[in-house]
Amino acid sequence: MTDHILVGVSWPYPNGEKHIGQIAGSYLPPDTFSRYQRMLGHKVLMVSGSDSHGTPLTIKAEEEGATPIEIVNSYHGLFIEGCIGMGLTFDLFTHTDTQNHWDTTHELFQRHVEQGYIYKETQQQLYDIDAGLFLTDRYVEGTCPFCGYAEARGDQCDNCGQLIDAIQLGEPRSKISASTNIDIRDTEQFFFDLGKVNEDLLDWVLDEKDHWRANVLNFTKSQLELRELRGRAITRDISWGVSIPVEGFDTKRIYVWYEAVIGYLSAAKEWAQLQGDPQAWRQWWDAEVNPDARIYNFIGKDNIPFHTIFWPGMIIAYNKGGGHLNLPTDLPASEYLNLNGEQFSTSRGRVIGINSVLKQFQPDAWRYALTAVAPETNDVEFTWTDFQQRVNNELVANWGNAVNRVIGFANKRFEGVVPTPGTLDDTDATLLADVKAGFTSVGELYEAAKLKAALVECRRLSQRVNQYLNEKEPWKAIKADPEQAATSVWVALQAIEWLKTLWSPILPFSSQSIHEMLGFGGTLFGTQSSQMVTDARGEHQVLQYNHSNAIGVWEATDLPSGQAFGDIQPLFEKLDNEELERRVAAI
Repeated sequence: MTDHILVGVSWPYPNGEKHIGQIAGSYLPPDTFSRYQRMLGHKVLMVSGSDSHGTPLTIKAEEEGATPIEIVNSYHGLFIEGCIGMGLTFDLFTHTDTQNHWDTTHELFQRHVEQGYIYKETQQQLYDIDAGLFLTDRYVEGTCPFCGYAEARGDQCDNCGQLIDAIQLGEPRSKISASTNIDIRDTEQFFFDLGKVNEDLLDWVLDEKDHWRANVLNFTKSQLELRELRGRAITRDISWGVSIPVEGFDTKRIYVWYEAVIGYLSAAKEWAQLQGDPQAWRQWWDAEVNPDARIYNFIGKDNIPFHTIFWPGMIIAYNKGGGHLNLPTDLPASEYLNLNGEQFSTSRGRVIGINSVLKQFQPDAWRYALTAVAPETNDVEFTWTDFQQRVNNELVANWGNAVNRVIGFANKRFEGVVPTPGTLDDTDATLLADVKAGFTSVGELYEAAKLKAALVECRRLSQRVNQYLNEKEPWKAIKADPEQAATSVWVALQAIEWLKTLWSPILPFSSQSIHEMLGFGGTLFGTQSSQMVTDARGEHQVLQYNHSNAIGVWEATDLPSGQAFGDIQPLFEKLDNEELERRVAAI
């Protein structure tokens, strides 16, 4: 049975080169998951885009003396370049300053107003007296009222993860003027009434959510069971952002926490328009059209409340007014990948940029290393030493060694074709049965988004091939018993053909290389392409993925005897200390 699966990926701010912490936590896992689901034959729609209206972007624009849209276009294109290099297969990667996104945001806003979930109220906000501006959340920093962290932002503390009202900050300072000459002033804003959806959200979370990661479920339940949700302002006194579809509020804009998550819906609509079928998005989103569609949101832990409380609350409120949007199925949230004991941070300059590292290292080396250390359940420290050891001692010495030693030997000693096996003995049959069983064991881990464990299982099965070769020693048997050697080589090659598929969601580039070395044609996965799209708000760049020409399937295919090998190439690069230092210095 074919399922429709929407994979929504958290929206990055286009304010700098994306770092490996973001890739490890939010962008690589959904790609691996989506590749697996597509190989099963499911209809996957993986969407995201640049969050064009966040204050980190406007701060960057002020720093560089540019307009916000100039910054969006510059760094949005840089991230698309990185996505292509890393092989992140977005069916659509767009951004939020498009007419489609504005229209979709206005629709939800108006529905929420009509149903009484949005109201106006005067609130107190910090005001920079020197700059003459209200300080929206990320325009101000100070001391966290919960943990004492001195660099907490005005919306959330990076250290403890707590949501913050900016006026709670101790010793606030402006990010605009660096001034502490700040007071509190009244301003009228629109609020979304989260308290009104508290019970509905709690009922939803308590209904068979045991498949959620413990950190996600426990945090969400603890917040909802307090029954203390209250209205949260969804507009700000800013000039850059989606307009408010109400007369008399021209100087304010809808704030990013409300409109950015709507991007999962608006991006699906834009994708449908680009396919020439404007209603196609309903197969994933419309519960009346397809109530069995599954929606997964891959996020970092700082985004948990926005995706388990705010966005589902907005959907529930929309549906109360006659809508019928599907709610998320799962929200695999990762912890942080840290550097020198601190979080990677674009705005704070703690970055190892993905575009930069892809100029120095193979993409599958990064896909392997970042999956192996994935911060799925706890924070993880990144070090270059660990990266080197993962590549050399695991990727090269295990999987790469199994592939290159067998294919190289077979190509040389069996006249460039896959040998014909004789009768298989128990050792041969056991190896093939173990590897073939990986389509179940590894598949179950991919399905559960336990990608780190899936890598470990693939690595174990790869090592079984090395152990088998050490036992059979076909390079010795070739003289005394050529038939036995041919059988051993064929068994190892068949195991490699299956392992190529098991590894391919994590290692798509090298799996394609193995596919070709074994003499197969076609591509396991589809193709990525970038294009410019024009709408009423102007021109914007999008990234798309076309899976229609992909031949990779999640099944154990036979390796034909007599099939000619393709061009034989080393699979992975080993990194000695001197070479690693040279490449790191070039980043």
